[in-house]
Amino acid sequence: MDKKKILFFLISMSLSVLVAGSTYQFGILAPLAVIAMAAVGTFIVALFHNPRWAFWAYFAYCFVLGFLVKSFLNIPVGLALDAMLLLTWCSILVNMNKFNWQNIKNEHVILSTIWFVISVLEALNPYGGSLTGWFNELRFTALNWLLIAPLAFLLFNRTGDLNRFIAFILFFSCLATLYGVKQIYFGVTSGEQQWLDAGNNVTHILNGTLRVFSIYSDAGQFGASQAIVAVIAMVLAMGPFGFTKRIIFGLVALICLYGMAISGTRGALFALISGVFFALFLSKNFKILIIGGAFALSGLGVLKYTTIGNESFQVRRLRSALDPKDASFNVRLDNQKKLKFLLRDEPFGAGLGMSGMNGTTYNADKPIANIQPDSYWVKVWVMYGVVGLFIWFAINCYIIGKCSGIVWKLKDPKLKTKMIALTSGTVGCFICSYGNEIMNGMPSSVIMFMSWSFVFIAPWLDSEPKQIKTNGNDV
Repeated sequence: MDKKKILFFLISMSLSVLVAGSTYQFGILAPLAVIAMAAVGTFIVALFHNPRWAFWAYFAYCFVLGFLVKSFLNIPVGLALDAMLLLTWCSILVNMNKFNWQNIKNEHVILSTIWFVISVLEALNPYGGSLTGWFNELRFTALNWLLIAPLAFLLFNRTGDLNRFIAFILFFSCLATLYGVKQIYFGVTSGEQQWLDAGNNVTHILNGTLRVFSIYSDAGQFGASQAIVAVIAMVLAMGPFGFTKRIIFGLVALICLYGMAISGTRGALFALISGVFFALFLSKNFKILIIGGAFALSGLGVLKYTTIGNESFQVRRLRSALDPKDASFNVRLDNQKKLKFLLRDEPFGAGLGMSGMNGTTYNADKPIANIQPDSYWVKVWVMYGVVGLFIWFAINCYIIGKCSGIVWKLKDPKLKTKMIALTSGTVGCFICSYGNEIMNGMPSSVIMFMSWSFVFIAPWLDSEPKQIKTNGNDV
C-alpha cells in the first residue's frame, strides 16, 4: 500500500479517536476545538507548500478585520493580521530557491525600504515618546509597506494573479456595501453597538442617522474605500472588454457609489473626483477630460451653491465638504494651528506613535498627542516633521509618476485599462488621505501597495512570453 495512504489512514483514525474521546469527556466544544486545530494545521501545511494561499487569506482578513474587532472586543484579533503576513514571508523564505530575487530590485521596493529605515530611526526621536506606541505605529506606517511591496514581484507576476487581485477587491467591496445595507435596515450587532456606545456614536450617529461603517474599521475607511473601488470599476466598465463584463463592472461601480453615499464620508468625494480625473488624464482622452471636467464642476456647483437634495442626509454630508464655514472643517484648521506651534522647533517631528489613536493610548501625557490630526498627511507631519513629510510626499509622488509613465507605454489595451484603473485608485486614495487616515488603514493600504507593484510589473505582463522562467510560477 502507498505510504501516503497509510499515513492518511493513521492520521484520520487518530483524529477520529481524539474527537470521540473528547466529546465523551468534555462535550461538543472539545471536538470543535480539535477540528479547528486540524483545519489550522492543514492550512499551515498548504501555505508552506504555496505561499500564495497565505497572502490571499491575509488579504481577505484585511477586509473583515473591522467586523472581527467589533465582534470580539476582548480578543486582539488584529495580531492575526500580522501573523498571516509573517507566515507568507516564512513560506517565501522556505521556498526561496523557487524565486528570482533579482525581481525585487526596483524603485517601489527600494523606496519602501528607505521609508522603513527612516521610520525605524524615529525611535531615536528626542521628543521622548513611548516605544510601544512607536512599534504599534511602525507596523502600519512602514512595516506593512515593506513586506507587501515585494510580493507581486515574487509571487503574483502573472496576468491571472492580476485578474484575481482585481476580482478580490470588487467582490469584497460589494459584500461590504451589502453588509452596510443590512446595518441600515436591520440594525447593528451587539458588538457593533458596544463599539458605538464606547464613544464612537459621536462621529457615527449624526442627527439620528447612522454613518454606515460596514465590515471596516470606521465610516471614513468604508466610504473612502468604496469611492476608490468605484473609480476602479468605472474605468474597467469603459475598457475593451466583453459586454457582459462591462455590465458587471458598471453594476459594481454603482454598488460601491451607494456604499460611499451611505457612509456619510465627505472626503470620499475627493477620492472619487481625483481618481476619475486622473483616469481620464492617463487615457489621454482630453476631449472627454474637458467634457467630464465641465460636468464635474457643474455637479460641485450644484452642491455648493444650491440646496437641491438637502432632504437627503447623504447629500447634506457631501455638501458640507464644500462649505468653508463647516464647524468640523474649522476645528481641523484650529488643530493644525496648534500643531504648527508645538512643532515649530521639531523639524523631524515628535516621533511615531505620537499622533492619532496610538498617541492618546501610549503618549497621553504629551500635549501634542491629544490633538487629533484628522488627516494622514497631518499625522505624517506630526510624527516625522516637515523633513519627513517632504520625503514621504516625494516618495508617493515619484511612485505615482512612475506608474503613469509605465501605463502610457503599455501596448495591450486590456492590460492598459486595468493599470489605469489601479493607478487612478491609488491617486484617489492618496488625495483622500488629506481628509482622513485612509492609506494607513485596512484594506486601503494593502490595495494601494499591491496596485503599485502590479503596475510596476505591467511591462512584464505586456510581453508575458518574454518573462524570465524563474519567477515563482512553480510554487
